[in-house]
Amino acid sequence: MNDTPSAGSEVVEQVSALVEDVFGRLKPVLAGAEGLLAASADATAEDLTRLRPQVFEVLGGLVVGAGFISAPNLLSDQEFGFEWWTETGDAEPVRLVISLDPDSENFLDYTRQSWFTVPRDTGRRHINGPYVDYLCTDEYTLTFTVPVQRGGAFAGVVGADIYVREVERLLQPKLRALGGRAALVNAQGRVIVSNNARQATGSLVREVDVPAWWSAGAEPVTTETGTQLRRCGDSPIALVRSER
Repeated sequence: MNDTPSAGSEVVEQVSALVEDVFGRLKPVLAGAEGLLAASADATAEDLTRLRPQVFEVLGGLVVGAGFISAPNLLSDQEFGFEWWTETGDAEPVRLVISLDPDSENFLDYTRQSWFTVPRDTGRRHINGPYVDYLCTDEYTLTFTVPVQRGGAFAGVVGADIYVREVERLLQPKLRALGGRAALVNAQGRVIVSNNARQATGSLVREVDVPAWWSAGAEPVTTETGTQLRRCGDSPIALVRSER
């Protein structure tokens, strides 16, 4: 394993930059949503269509889906609001249509999803995943969300989706160059991408207690067994490395 002081730094910095780029691209959507809601106390589902230009600007590159999802009873004409669009390559973006009727057997209660509940409960931005997005693509996905406010109260989230396979394409060569075993994991210790088949996407790292390390402050550390943990900037993603 490469133990020079800079070993892993390039990966950590690239992950941090990737995360900040995605969240940065969401800023115009966030500003648009908060401006729209501030200007109208009785915003409707139709009003959300005014966010489409900002949403379409987010799509492309790594971002394959983006939009705004409202808090319950925010809109004056319906209980839930879901304005989400997906990238289709050369064609026009496609709107994701889901059932917002609580009485429907196909109803998607997005208020139970962690990409919604964590920003709601913490007031902070969040990255959810890796998870298989059965709703949209059936692919391993990371969802980035930011809370939207109206009058100091939670009003929903703006968000973006990226494919894990694209993260893998960008970062796996650098992970392989580190030697040993190296993986990028979320705060629960679930693998996003690694340099070896023994740590597949979605699997849990078990040689170290990543959640406990995260709860203790996520400072860089080398365990007694030689496993190294480093947080990637301000993101809830860490680099875990070991010789074995």
